[in-house]
Amino acid sequence: MTSADAGSTELGAVRIGVLVVAYNAATTLRQTLDRIPSGFRDQLDHVLVCDDASVDETYEIGLEYKSGSTLPLTVIKHVENLRYGGNQKFGYRWAIEEGLDIVVLLHGDGQYAPEVMEQIVTPLVTGEADVVMGSRMMKRGSALKGGMPLYKYVGNRILTRFQNAMTGASLTEWHSGYRAYRTDALRDVPFADYSNDFDFDTEIILGMLGARKRIIEVPIPTYYGDEICYVNGMAYARDVAIDVLRHRAHQMGFGGGSTGGVDTAAYEVKHSPHSSHGQLLTWLTGVPSASVLDVGCSDGHFAGLVRAMGHRVVGVDLVKHEGIGQRIDEFVEADLNRGLPPEAGTGYDVIVAGDVLEHVIDPDSLMADMVSRLGDGGEILVSVPNFGHWYPRLRTASGNFDYDQRGPLDRGHVRFFTRRSFERLISGAGLRIVERRTVGSPLDVLERGGNPVVGRVARFASAVDRAAVRVWPTLFGYQFLYKLERV
Repeated sequence: MTSADAGSTELGAVRIGVLVVAYNAATTLRQTLDRIPSGFRDQLDHVLVCDDASVDETYEIGLEYKSGSTLPLTVIKHVENLRYGGNQKFGYRWAIEEGLDIVVLLHGDGQYAPEVMEQIVTPLVTGEADVVMGSRMMKRGSALKGGMPLYKYVGNRILTRFQNAMTGASLTEWHSGYRAYRTDALRDVPFADYSNDFDFDTEIILGMLGARKRIIEVPIPTYYGDEICYVNGMAYARDVAIDVLRHRAHQMGFGGGSTGGVDTAAYEVKHSPHSSHGQLLTWLTGVPSASVLDVGCSDGHFAGLVRAMGHRVVGVDLVKHEGIGQRIDEFVEADLNRGLPPEAGTGYDVIVAGDVLEHVIDPDSLMADMVSRLGDGGEILVSVPNFGHWYPRLRTASGNFDYDQRGPLDRGHVRFFTRRSFERLISGAGLRIVERRTVGSPLDVLERGGNPVVGRVARFASAVDRAAVRVWPTLFGYQFLYKLERV
């Protein structure tokens, strides 16, 4: 993540809205709205004040302000308190339904400076970012000079460092409530499933990171006045830590739900030599220049590595991802549940089916179809997740079975395999096993972020996991890989 120096730009063509979240803000709301720069007001399409069932006169003051203001203002009051995250969800749904391009989050207590709103918005208008976060930590010492209590400053820095280490981000601050989003980015994350509490701000950033959205920070001034803080610091730190650890677990394939917003549209290439992709690439390295069919090629990044070895690669999948034509020689769009289409061709030296057969309704038929597309002496390289891995076993035995975002219980899986059941499928397809490998859990994901302590822990855990795989592959094996040829 980088900072941006926001300059002046033409904003008129973009519909910009401001969401003012307010709770018991009767003493500050009027002044906060007054501080929106006069030169920027004309650029605003709408301002929505969401009074979250305040017990003071926040709503009445908002209505009074509207009657004498030129701001395009709407003031509402929730019947029940939706809480901080729930109030934001309401506002973002409003922004999307109104057809706005950009929505700015502003707090009604005046803690975040409306004066710098144009700087917050500019990177979104110019197309540099999908999310802009105002940071009080970008300018050294400014947070403390602005009145941030020392305990909050220390807690902010510790939590931010932990969150960066766990996610691989490099934000200077995760805990600013001054943000702006492109509404098309909001549509791409399941924010309705996130927390209703103060950790919503963390979960939505995790979602944006998972969806690979561009996040930019801009410096903002720090202001602490007489506003009442409703955040329980210890509970907030606990919730944030749990959110980030859950997000990291999702990246490794553990845990259900949508928190973290992991992008499941395309499967990420695993470059570790101990991963399934690493093993498949190792097998392909030993093959002379060949014709390769990549069944279920996703976005083509794996196929691109195969092509770089000198092989000619044809990919088949349901969705044609952007840029795939530059990564492979030919792409065929097809639903694999209906088998391989004639356009995929025949006579291949190698057919690769990496993490595919568990996604189709009739894997036996697809395997037979692949066999029919092999040339003389051709090989099939295949990988499947192990349902007998300790994690699915534990989830099932404890009565907590559910689908995850990744891994053996990926929500896209329609068939499960153990080693024994998959080898029956191999035999039934008229194939014999030339070589079989078992890989362990993708614990190398923990190394992302560059934190040396986390990296050492990840490497140690990976070594222990690989040793366990060698001792008991059907229990600790995460995926089985096979090199196959006709009997």
